[in-house]
Amino acid sequence: MHVIKGMDVSFTRELEDLGAGYYLNGERKDVFEILKACGTDLIRLRLWMNPYDEKLRPYGGGMNDIATTIELARRAKKNGMQILLDIHYSDFWADPGKQFKPKAWKNLSGERLADAVKNYTMRVLEAMRDEALLPEYVQVGNEITNGMLWPDGKTENSDELALLLQNGIEGVRTVSPASKIIIHLDYGTDNVMYRKWFTQIQPYGLEFDIIGMSYYPHYNGSLEMLLANMNDISSEFDKDIMVVETSIGYTTEKFGCEQMAYSPEMEEKSGYPATVEGQKNFLNDLFQTVREVKNNRGIGVIYWEPEWIPIKECRWATKTGQKYMREDIEPGNSQGSQALFDSEGNANPALLALKDM
Repeated sequence: MHVIKGMDVSFTRELEDLGAGYYLNGERKDVFEILKACGTDLIRLRLWMNPYDEKLRPYGGGMNDIATTIELARRAKKNGMQILLDIHYSDFWADPGKQFKPKAWKNLSGERLADAVKNYTMRVLEAMRDEALLPEYVQVGNEITNGMLWPDGKTENSDELALLLQNGIEGVRTVSPASKIIIHLDYGTDNVMYRKWFTQIQPYGLEFDIIGMSYYPHYNGSLEMLLANMNDISSEFDKDIMVVETSIGYTTEKFGCEQMAYSPEMEEKSGYPATVEGQKNFLNDLFQTVREVKNNRGIGVIYWEPEWIPIKECRWATKTGQKYMREDIEPGNSQGSQALFDSEGNANPALLALKDM
């Protein structure tokens, strides 16, 4: 059984604008060409609605508006790879700790907010369809463990959350009926949370195809725990499973990022040495784990931001974006030590071995 080999490279445009270059066996090439040559099947791209303030200053983080997303999607298709569109339904980062409404929707609620979700989803996919770039997969929301479009769509507000998800799903089905729809939660080893979440949403009859999980070994625990959860959840809810985010450090070098850098403590928790061989072994073991999901329900793994090498100016957020997120954490590049390229842009052994995993 073939397991999808995916990469989320949503930072690419900003990195390249700042001078990033990528090398395969010493030869500089387009990063999409390198990923394809190494066995990548699919590119995941996040989408933010309006990642700029009222003075059009960018929030950073890749500046993933629809124009950027289409540009990156075109490059993915040109190199023969599928697309997973990750719609955040926010102007900037959406995850279990923050699900801010887009600025344009701040005064919307109820049916009006649900209609906005459907219409926006359709507009986005129509724009991609016009460029012959319809995605094979669509995430309706990003890490929506605690809901989406707060406060309306918080998890405890089951009716509102289901309404928003249903409208997002309808938007996808209307424009791109062939796309597989993913519902994505974080913490892929938390079986209690997954059972509770999908049991709560099950009565609403949402027509989606895949349960997406984030799995970071330094945060979430062992591959054995991941496999147990994937087996249970795929069977209980009759869905395929995809690990839509993962990464691990190949070094504990901070590369100038003092906040959120891959630390020796994370290395210990991951169970793998922070070396290029350790990174390769982890990724190989993760693919093998997904292949072991019963009834061939494990269908893919996506590595998060393998191209985010340590260029100082490329950070989680600009000062404008940091203000929007209302977070004090230093917006550095914590992924530099977890990329699949080294600090000079050379492909790591984990990426070189991907084709054979």
